[in-house]
Amino acid sequence: MASIVHTIGSIFQPIFRLFGWLLAFFYGLVPNYAISIALLTIVIMGALTPFTIKSTKSMMAMQKLQPEIKKLQQKYKGPENRQILNEELMRLYREEGANPVGGCLPVLLQAPFLFILYSVIKGLANTTAKGVAQPRYIPTTSKMYHNLIASHGQINAFGMDLNLKPFSSHGSIAAAIPFFVFVVVAVALQYFQMAQMNNRNKKTGQAMPSQQVAMQRLLPIFFAYFYMVIPAAVVLYMIVSTLIRIITQDLMFRAGVSNPNKGAEKSLPAPQKAIEANEEKPDTAGGDEKPLPRPPSRPPSRPSSGPRSRPGAGSTSPKTPPVAKKPAPNPPTRARTKRRRKER
Repeated sequence: MASIVHTIGSIFQPIFRLFGWLLAFFYGLVPNYAISIALLTIVIMGALTPFTIKSTKSMMAMQKLQPEIKKLQQKYKGPENRQILNEELMRLYREEGANPVGGCLPVLLQAPFLFILYSVIKGLANTTAKGVAQPRYIPTTSKMYHNLIASHGQINAFGMDLNLKPFSSHGSIAAAIPFFVFVVVAVALQYFQMAQMNNRNKKTGQAMPSQQVAMQRLLPIFFAYFYMVIPAAVVLYMIVSTLIRIITQDLMFRAGVSNPNKGAEKSLPAPQKAIEANEEKPDTAGGDEKPLPRPPSRPPSRPSSGPRSRPGAGSTSPKTPPVAKKPAPNPPTRARTKRRRKER
């Protein structure tokens, strides 16, 4: 077991050093451990924002498909139809661009960063057997390194040692209260994020999937226990990251990015949009719902073969010009006949 842990640790060493370097860099700008962790969280969440947007859109698409999913479940009841039901559901998800586990994506992506940050925080507070501070993963020439040596490995910020946990040995009960407040704030923000999503669904008239509702109710309880056994610095990371997700979701809802139909409407060509608009919009006049009658098509006019109508009599047939007659040949005269005889 120890060899496995050592192997995993050696693999993550470059990543630990990268995050330690970022913490030391932010601490050099603002010499406060809590603010440095918050700035590092903003950088991490900035890299995860595209995945958060994709996850939110997938969740909204899943909620939109709930009526179709229920119809398929009613149609293919029984264990004998389970395979057909799964195939139809996968086809529906593929056609609509939905992902059943898309809502879990932010939580799954947070797990590696929690592990990395937890390891880095433990490395910052590392001490020898004699109680001498020996920080790891940060440059030895950084300001953070020298301050940790001076504070004997304590990550002090706002009167708290961020390396401690709620049930660690504190000097007094009052000193332990801020750590429990951190846990309460982190869990409350997660419930607020869920309420933000649920309120949006109520406004749009979409129902939440039962699996997603159960997951949203159980995950904060699990994380409440998790926050009790990790350093306060990691809980601070979760607080800042949840705040960023709440702001991101609010901006998405206001901009309509999470609307699954918005992209489909934009992708239609202009003639197709016009055709669909004409099909949906009835041709009415005033408040009457009956469609307006179309004027009859006017047949082309033909020349009349009867007598020519008088001008102004309402006839629409055009006037035909008279046909010119060829002149008849002149009859031969007596003088011309005599002249021809003489010539012969």
